[in-house]
Amino acid sequence: MMHKDFISIHDLSLYEFSEMLDFVKTMKEKPQRFQKKLKNKILAMIFQKPSLRTRMTFEVGMLQLGGKAIYLAPSDIQIGTREAPYDIAKNLELWVHGIMVRTFAHQIVIDLAQSTHIPVINALTDLLHPCQAMADFFTIKEKKGALAKVKLAYVGDGNNVCHSLLFASAKAGCEMAIATPSGYEPNPEIVKQAAEDGKDSGFRFNLTNDPFEAVQGADAVYTDTWASMGQEHDKEQRIKIFSPYQVNSNLMAKAKPDALFMHCLPAHRGEEVTDEVMDSKQSVVFNQAENRLHVQKTLLLLLLKENK
Repeated sequence: MMHKDFISIHDLSLYEFSEMLDFVKTMKEKPQRFQKKLKNKILAMIFQKPSLRTRMTFEVGMLQLGGKAIYLAPSDIQIGTREAPYDIAKNLELWVHGIMVRTFAHQIVIDLAQSTHIPVINALTDLLHPCQAMADFFTIKEKKGALAKVKLAYVGDGNNVCHSLLFASAKAGCEMAIATPSGYEPNPEIVKQAAEDGKDSGFRFNLTNDPFEAVQGADAVYTDTWASMGQEHDKEQRIKIFSPYQVNSNLMAKAKPDALFMHCLPAHRGEEVTDEVMDSKQSVVFNQAENRLHVQKTLLLLLLKENK
């Protein structure tokens, strides 16, 4: 890794993206090789949004690497209200070797990273979810092999997960089709950056409002919740708008017969995905969740090992 922090897949070169996925494979297959590599290292975990997978994989990952993680709940810090990101970063760098942050505003992650000499990991913002996308692409590679031959279809809200999948698709040089309701497309600047990232990789992408068009011939079909954290106030309206985008057996039938079903979780069964699809043999949602651990451990080792 040539970077102090892990904030966006956009920041990685094509080589770094590929090498990181290879490292994840080694981490998963030979975990004993990395035991105690982060002995006496401490990770501060700042949570402004709750999570099962993020907390467990980072905390378990640090333990398996010989270090320790300290959980900081939303009420403990109150970034930007009780204390400025700069002051928080300058305090934490006195005591720990790295900071993981899961928050709302993307600028908070940037401010923390710019304010400290220790590594900062973006575990989710309203703009991006890079740790999830790395686990997703590692899962696709495990199941499908060469990423450049894959077509990934994303159906639903053009949100933070969609944005990071776009960046990962661009680095992988695969095809990505995105279907969203009108007005819920991914951020145009993210789309532009992904197009630039993929100029030399063979990346192809298509934006549409037709879920059946997007899923046609796909190797993997991905969806996410229709109302993310912070959007609960308009959930009922979103259910009406997004109901034609439900991933069900009819939609999956347009993909390849061996297409994967993917979801970052938590899933709202009966809304964005049916039980029939979620629990099918095509579903790899728990493989994705497992691989979050191996991706997190890889990031922690690459970023914290050299930090004194």
